[in-house]
Amino acid sequence: MDGLTHVSDRRSGIDRVGIPAGGGIHLNSRIVLDDEFLSCRSSIRRFRRGEVIAGAGVLVDTFARVHSGLVSASTMLPDGREFIVEIIPKSGLIGELEVLRRQTLNLEYRASSNCELHFFEGRLLRDMYASDPSFREKVFSRALARISELELRIIANAASTLQARLASTLLRLSAVYAKDTANNVDELIISQNDLAATLPASREKVNQCLRRLRECKIIDGGQGKIRILNRKALEACANGVSVK
Repeated sequence: MDGLTHVSDRRSGIDRVGIPAGGGIHLNSRIVLDDEFLSCRSSIRRFRRGEVIAGAGVLVDTFARVHSGLVSASTMLPDGREFIVEIIPKSGLIGELEVLRRQTLNLEYRASSNCELHFFEGRLLRDMYASDPSFREKVFSRALARISELELRIIANAASTLQARLASTLLRLSAVYAKDTANNVDELIISQNDLAATLPASREKVNQCLRRLRECKIIDGGQGKIRILNRKALEACANGVSVK
């Protein structure tokens, strides 16, 4: 199989997750697989921070589970900017719905930290889906949850200032990063480029908002590290309270 950083490996490659017309994307509510299924992994691979895990445009038949570390899933906007759709934490799955649908994936997956991924054959997931009605119900309910979460995020972003969007994003990412045992709940290891791509917004404008939050002692840190000092104030900012 092609597509895993353009290396042929039918056992370990995955591709990018697509954003279909209906808006379905990978969010934090994921299919839960039992230990028996997870013991059927086909391969284990480790990636360094910044390394591309999966390329684009190839139909593959494996999916992956993040065993440790963090993985970002991104696409390119029409204006050429990168948009990080999601940062996937430990225990998150990559490409599971796409192997069920036998569709190509088109998000780029990149290691946001040093990480280890366990890969699985897609047929195992399809066999479980075909034979287990309760599993099919889980798939359906989580798909609805993803659509709902996406709609709420779009609505909130459309009505929010960049400062409020940034505060909301920092709070959301702090919960994601807390799932990685190497990180404290109030500390994020993220570059300014990646943070800007997550919003998405220009790096310059994001830097201005970060500076105001630092001046108000709501956050601290530098060199790719952000510490939340005052969570209540950050929550207020996310709800539209202006930072003076």
